[in-house]
This record gives sequence, C-alpha cells and structure tokens, in this order.
Amino acid sequence: MKSAYINGNVYTGQLPVRQAFLVEQGVFRKVGSNGEVLREISGEDRVVDLRGHFVCPGFNDSHMHLLSFGNSLRTLRLAEHSGSLSDMLRYVRSCLEEHPPGAGQWLLGRGWNQDSFSDVSRMPDRYDLDGISTEVPIMLTRACGHCCVVNTKALEISRIDGNTLSPEGGDVGMRDGRPDGRFYDNAMELVQRCLPPPGREEIRDMLRNACREVNRYGITSVQSDDYLVFQGVSWETVQDVLEEMARTGELTVRVYEQAQFTDVKGLEDFLGKGNRTGKGGNMFRIGPVKLLGDGSLGSRTAYLSRPYADSDADTRGFPLYSDREMQAMVTCAHSHGMQLAVHAIGDACLDQILNAMEQAMQAFPRPDPRHGIVHCQITRPDQLRRIRDLGLHVYAQSIFLDYDNHIVEKRAGKELAGTSYHWKTLMDMGVSVSNGSDCPVELPHVMAGVECAVTRTSMDGTGPYLPGEAFSVREALDSYTLRGAEASFEETVKGQIAPGFLADFTVLSENPFDTDPRRLHEISVLLCCLGGKEVYDAHLF
Repeated sequence: MKSAYINGNVYTGQLPVRQAFLVEQGVFRKVGSNGEVLREISGEDRVVDLRGHFVCPGFNDSHMHLLSFGNSLRTLRLAEHSGSLSDMLRYVRSCLEEHPPGAGQWLLGRGWNQDSFSDVSRMPDRYDLDGISTEVPIMLTRACGHCCVVNTKALEISRIDGNTLSPEGGDVGMRDGRPDGRFYDNAMELVQRCLPPPGREEIRDMLRNACREVNRYGITSVQSDDYLVFQGVSWETVQDVLEEMARTGELTVRVYEQAQFTDVKGLEDFLGKGNRTGKGGNMFRIGPVKLLGDGSLGSRTAYLSRPYADSDADTRGFPLYSDREMQAMVTCAHSHGMQLAVHAIGDACLDQILNAMEQAMQAFPRPDPRHGIVHCQITRPDQLRRIRDLGLHVYAQSIFLDYDNHIVEKRAGKELAGTSYHWKTLMDMGVSVSNGSDCPVELPHVMAGVECAVTRTSMDGTGPYLPGEAFSVREALDSYTLRGAEASFEETVKGQIAPGFLADFTVLSENPFDTDPRRLHEISVLLCCLGGKEVYDAHLF
C-alpha cells in the first residue's frame, strides 16, 4: 500500500518547499504537488492530510549515547534540581527515603552542574553526600559525564583512600591527604567498576526506552557511543543486543555505532572479529572508532594550550592519552580502513588529534576516510585550516551554547574564546558540520539546538556569543539532517525527502522558516516516521 501525504509545507532539503510526497515500501517514491502525488495512487492507498504543517527529513543526532541515555532515564534526573546545592541534596534525600535501593544496589543520579548552584560556588563532595546517607553507596555524575562525586560508603566499597593514585588521563580529588569524593575522567572507572552490571534484558529495556524518548523529538537516526557504558559488560554483549533489536524491529531509530575503545589491544580484538565501518544494515551499522581525547570545559578537564583563565591553579586540564598512545590508536584504526570520530574540546587536545590523523593519513593514504572531530569547541584559526585541509567532518553540538555561553570566556580567556565554537566558519570553509546533543549531557531537543545554532543565544537570553558564527535556519536544519547523513556516508540514502531515499520524516507544529528565532525551541513534533512507519504520533492526524 502507498501513502500519500498532501497539503504540507515540505522541506525536502531544497527550497522552495513542496506540497506533497508519496511513500511506498519504506522509501519516498515521489515529491511534488498534490495533483502530481495523488495521480500515483489508487482507491486502496492511504491519504494523509498534513493540514499545512511543516515536514522535513527525520532528524539525525550525529553524536549521542543512546544506552547511557536509557540508563539515565532510570536514575535520578538531577538537572531539574541544580538551582542550588541544597535543593539537589534535598531531592536526592527524598528519593532515597521514598525509593531506597535494594541490597547491593547504589543510589545513582546524573545532571548536576556546579555553575548553576546559587548557594555555593563549588562542586559537591563526599561530605555533602554523607549528609544523605553513610550506609547506602551514592554516586552522582556531573551533566558532562566527565566528573562524578560519591559518598564515603562508595569510597569504602571501592577501596579508595589517601594512598590511591590517580590513573593516567584522570584525577582522584584529594583534600588534606584524603579523597574528597570527586573523580575526574579516567579516575571515574575506579568507582564505576564496583557498580553491579546490568543484564541483557536490562540493556534491551534501556535501549528501547531511549529509542522511544528520542522519537518524541523527531529523531529517526542516531550516531551513538554505546560500547563502554558499563564496567563488566563487554562490547560484544551491547553489539549483540543492538543487532538483535534491529532484526526484531525493536529499534525505532537507525543506529550508526561510534565504537569506543581505550587501547590498541581492545581495538585489535574488535577488528579481528571482522568489524569494520559500514558493516551492518540500515537499522544498525558499525560506524567510526570513537576515541576520547580530553574532558569537558565545565569540569576544567578539557585540555587547553594555556591555563584556565578562572582557575587559581596553573591547570590546563589534561589529555586522556599520551601523544604516543593517541598515535597508536589512530594509526591502528585508520590503517584497517576504519573511520575515526575523536572527542576534542580543548585546543591542545585538538593539536594532538590533528597531528595523529595527519601522520596516519600520510602513512596509509586512502580516499575519503571521513574522519571527524567530535565537539570541536576551543579552537584557533590555524586548527580550522588543518581540519579543512585534512578533509575532516565536524560533529558540533549547538545546544552546548545554552550553558557554555555563560562560561567559555571565563574558562578559556577572551582571546581564545574569540576563535572558538567556529562551526559557521568551518562550514563556510567547505567543512561538513553535523549537529547533535551528546545526550544525556543535554536532552536530544533538536529544535532547541536549532535555536541555539541560529541565535547563538542561551535560552535565558545570555548572548549572543560570536553572532557572526550563527547558522541560517536552513543550515541548522541541514546540520541535523543532510550533514548528519554525510557523517555516516549515507547522504545518498537519507537526509532528504527525495525519490529513492529512506522515508524518514518529521512533522512540526510550525514552519521554522517563518518562526521568530527566539521561539524555535517552542516548535513541537507532531509526527515522526521511520521508513514510512509512525514511531511517534501526537495524535493530530
């Protein structure tokens, strides 16, 4: 059966908008006027009146963490309670009283941000959490995912004391020779390894719930980092569950897996089992090797070329790999035909990654490896030129401006902040720039991301930050659709509403081209279709 969608404002990826389109067997068959589309159907086919609503290709979040998002949905959601430290602690205490964890279980939460606290200007520590409980282990992760805080009970279970050394690429917080309960980047694993690992069915439930939630935001494709979420759960287990869900139709988003590994041995094991970029089907496919280069700006663990401007200490953050280790990882992936997507927030980290990629590409030349930089936030003009010259993709997160507008100049200093978050400049230089949320760092709220891209202003009105870097509405929409497809080598099969393309599309309550830019985040999703099948319906039609 064919489905004809008529009376719409259909942004196909090209302007002007069209009126109607036809879907058959999961792909778009025709795009045009009502009359042109209706001539292609019979009495047995379906006709949907779009009632003048705006339609665009299904949104593609080009960097997120689907399994971590599913996990966050079953833990304490701290972002809504971070107006003050005291408010957050009250919320955690009430949750513990109402829903105490079972034997051997931890109380977990994510989403706090010390920059939002109105009553203190510091991160929480073990003593804050001890005020909630000294019997139940508690771990609360910062919104960025690069820092956590635990109570004394958790330290005892993890066997962490004043003699515990910080691992390479991480830091164990200490005060007066004792752990203060704060852990940064690789040091978080010292605690995470003691958490009870979930089973296969729990993993499946988390993924299923995460899929449903991202569909609500109009998302039909994600490029997701899922393999190293839980200590004690192998990448094979996660991949097997995703592949099984793809076969059984349980995935309601297309997943392009950003396969994270932390050492050459693990990567070689993955490659030795026949995994390569592009392996899989149109619901689950192996994507790039994902590497973490540094931490986050908010936790001051992003690796900068100069000291943080708002830190008393002479700290520049830190890299998660030595130069030699990064070179080995990049060369191993590139020489085996893998795409690479490497997290870089600080400019010193970006130098390290660009050097490693350039050396690997010179040693093992091949056409269009389409390696990319995830985040690409603190940058210098010379680095932008190198990104262009190396033919790299950039995975931006415009939604980060909602928070980072408040801190970027404080953290990086005025000079460096003046050349950062330069995604429009990169785009104008010919670099493909896609967009995403890094969810659960941020919610996968695409239209909020579109607004930040267009206005360069936070939701509370802070900004605009470097308004010359603003995207047009069309560029913002394309960054969540066509550019996302380019990131995964799929620009000939999705990201546009065109004959022969996968019938992934989203219906919005308003036309973004006609909406006040400061109201773009208010546009709601009415319908989300994957391969022509409804995966979210607000019951308008």
